This record gives sequence, structure tokens and C-alpha cells, in this order.
Amino acid sequence: MPAMTSKTPIYLDHHATTPCDARVLEAMIPLFSETFGNAASRQHAFGWQAEALVDRAREQVAALINCNPTEIIFTSGATESDNLAIKGVARSYAAKGKHIVTNVIEHHAVLDSCGALEKEGFRVTYLPVQRDGWIRPEEVEAAIESDTVLVTVMYANNEIGTINPVGEIGAVCRGKGVLFHCDAVQAMAYLPCDVQELCIDLLSISAHKMYGPKGVGALFVRRRRPRVRLKPIIDGGGHERGMRSGTLNVPGIVGLGMACEICAREREADADRVRTLRDRLREKILAALPDAVLNGSIERRLPNNLNISFPGIDGDALMARLGPIAVSSGSACTSASPEPSYVLKSLGVSDAIAAAS
Repeated sequence: MPAMTSKTPIYLDHHATTPCDARVLEAMIPLFSETFGNAASRQHAFGWQAEALVDRAREQVAALINCNPTEIIFTSGATESDNLAIKGVARSYAAKGKHIVTNVIEHHAVLDSCGALEKEGFRVTYLPVQRDGWIRPEEVEAAIESDTVLVTVMYANNEIGTINPVGEIGAVCRGKGVLFHCDAVQAMAYLPCDVQELCIDLLSISAHKMYGPKGVGALFVRRRRPRVRLKPIIDGGGHERGMRSGTLNVPGIVGLGMACEICAREREADADRVRTLRDRLREKILAALPDAVLNGSIERRLPNNLNISFPGIDGDALMARLGPIAVSSGSACTSASPEPSYVLKSLGVSDAIAAAS
């Protein structure tokens, strides 16, 4: 993470976005003016150079999650990846079944995609969560029906940091012959994510949550055992094996690839460092303010996550009093909403406590 000067506000909102790593930026800069070719231009050296850089980035992403580079589809970010995975699978397998299983605290990119499919005649089961926000594999198994075509469960929650047992959920899905999609956006920077071990069939990735650039992401789409079929949601020139048309964002893709390469080397050490800082902050807050409430599980939690409610204090008012400290009271995509966090309310806490987080 880039060093901050004494005049720089303290940034504690890395779930919303992360600063771009200097090494990532360095890899991207030449692609805006020197190596600027279109990766789809196959008739001259500018296009060949761009294509080679995209292929290299595909290898870097694939190495991080243990898949074949041909299984990586580049997108504009995790929202598009989630939409493509969920809508693409549902529409492709509609003749087999029209039932999807998810849960109530997924990111809106997942929930709203499922909602859109419901308008097309699909059925969606929204599993409730326990007080710690954990999704139980046995509840997923019980929700799977004969016409279920997809289960979508996030690796780790973007507000409370709860880490789900995605390997166990993946095994359940594999045993039932149901495809498993996982939004791994918040987990990639801190947790190992081997799609083979975790039995994941589709995986959403975002660069800007792991010290890469905004506006670029990827979707892992399994090609063997099972081979996943997708109907595209963007039509055009047939880029990305026909799954995602549009001129590739070569600088962004190179940035994503470099972020993945750095992550593969430094993730474990960075997770330990951040966990130590997080635990120190938690202990000092709870010691000074014994009425404060920790939301979510501390044992099954991302090392960079802390979500605390301060009963009797409005969360937005508290943030206004903190001065140059960047924090949030919910996910960035719903920060303009006056409503308390839907994630916290789904844990069973009151509106007052949710609004005080």
C-alpha cells in the first residue's frame, strides 16, 4: 500500500476500493501512449503486442486461482462478472431448470441479478443467515431442488467480513450436479482461492479491491468437469470466446494481472500484518467503549475487516465527527441510501443498532 504523509487523511475503507499499487501503475503507464494497440487487431505489430500482454495477464490471473488461462474472461469489473455468471448460466440452462439458490446478504450485483431473473420466470431461494452472517452448507444442500441450476454464495462479505465455507458449499453443489458461482471480490487479496480445491465453477474478481485499477475485472468460467456454458449479456464482436464482446481494456487488464502476481507473492504476509493492526484497533475500541458491539464472527472473518456498532450514536453523525478518517457505515454501492445496512438487519440486529454502525 502506498505510504501516507502526515497531511493525508487516514484511509480505512479498503472494502470500497484500494489505492493502486505503485508497481501496478508502473506496468500500466506505457500502455496509454506507447504500446496502445487493440488486442483484437491481428494484422500488425501494435495489435500483436497488446494481445501478448493480455495473454500474459490471463496467465497471471489464472496462476492465482489455479485454473487454465483460457478459463479467464476479462470484464469491466465484478458487477459485470456477477451479472454474466448468474444471468449467463440461468439463460443457458433454462431448459434444464429455472431455480437458483443464493442468500440475503450477497452484494447487490448478485441480488439484483437474481431479481431480474425472477421477472423472467426464474425462482430464487434467498437463504437467511445466522447472527454471525455465516452460510451453512447443510442449508444450501437442503435448498437445492431437482430443477436448481445455480448456487451463488460470496467467499467473504463486503460489510461484516464473514468468510463462508465455500469449499464445503462447492462440494455440495458438485455432488448434486449444480453449478457453483462465487463472488470472491473481497477475499482475493487476503485468502487462498484455489478453484479446484473449492469446487468453484464460476468466480468473480475485481482489480480495484486488490490494489489494482478500477474498471476491470475477470470471471473464471470452468471448461472441464463440468464445462460451463454461458449466454452472453453483451453482444458485439465476439471477444473473449464469444462470452463478452467489447474492445479489451488492455491497460486495466495488465494492471489486474500485475495485482494478481503481487498478491500471489505477498498475500499471506500482508494478511498477517493487517490482522495484527485490526485486532489492536478492535481491542482498544472495545476496551474504551464496553457498550460497543462487534458485528459478525471474529473467528471466521477477513483479516482487514472490522464492523462495530455504537448503541445510541448515529453512524453517519459519528463519521462526521471523526475528521480526516475515511470509514463507511455500509457498502459503497448503497452509501447514498438513508436506510440502515441490509446486511446488518439480516443478522437480526435492530434498525437502531444497524444505523449506529
